[in-house]
Amino acid sequence: MTFKAYFAIGDLQGCSGSFDQLLAKLPAGSGLRLVGDLINRGPASLQTLRTVRGLGARAETVLGNHDIHALAAAAGLRKNGKSDTLQDILIAPDREDLLTWLRHRPLALLEDGFLMVHAGVLPQWSAEQVIDLAHEVEEQLQGPNWQDFLADIFGNAADRWHDGLRGVERHRVVINALTRLRYCTADGVMDFKTKEGLGKAPAGFMPWFDVPARRTENVTVVCGHWSTLGLVMRPNLMALDTGCVWGGKLTAARLAADPAARTLIQVECPQYCDPLA
Repeated sequence: MTFKAYFAIGDLQGCSGSFDQLLAKLPAGSGLRLVGDLINRGPASLQTLRTVRGLGARAETVLGNHDIHALAAAAGLRKNGKSDTLQDILIAPDREDLLTWLRHRPLALLEDGFLMVHAGVLPQWSAEQVIDLAHEVEEQLQGPNWQDFLADIFGNAADRWHDGLRGVERHRVVINALTRLRYCTADGVMDFKTKEGLGKAPAGFMPWFDVPARRTENVTVVCGHWSTLGLVMRPNLMALDTGCVWGGKLTAARLAADPAARTLIQVECPQYCDPLA
């Protein structure tokens, strides 16, 4: 299904009311692309998941780290944290349908010169390689042994890529990059501790999108995940996490080839989480 206009939307994180307000402001019938983290920390994770799924072919989302965490929690592999708001999903009568739909979402999308991921991409990867690597993980998440796959997939030690990686270590690096990346070195070693915005990079690290000669410079990467970074609009970057759950804004940006035509539509959001807590 094709639409006259497409809009990319930043992290929802269970803020169903803000999403409803944003949908009401978007042009009727426009296609939607969501950057992941549909759920968790906001007050209405279940309703948010139902709403996005109910949009059918109009909307597609990539998976974020909170979405993958929710799948692991549903499988009994991860405990609910004190700021998690996943319980309404875990006890819902349609829980299995929703979780099956969620784990069948892609980790990356490449459409019309736009590469969408939740967090970022390593400088060694081309756009086409990102899609191929994402497919490897998607095959595992969508398969019959997805719980076993998730049991082994978490960990900060998988912080760098090399072409010889195989098996679970390969998949860990792919998931960490696509759903958690903020800062990395020029040769792609990832830092998972620093969550502050620009100017707070550890020594030797830089924002992933500022690595010189990264191989995805020829496409526009659309992402979220980094609320302390805020809105960044460059010809080859659209970073759209504007901190909805923290009391910021929920942002939609038109996916237009001409950067000047990438108009923004935003709604102000209530604060559900304290970023300093």
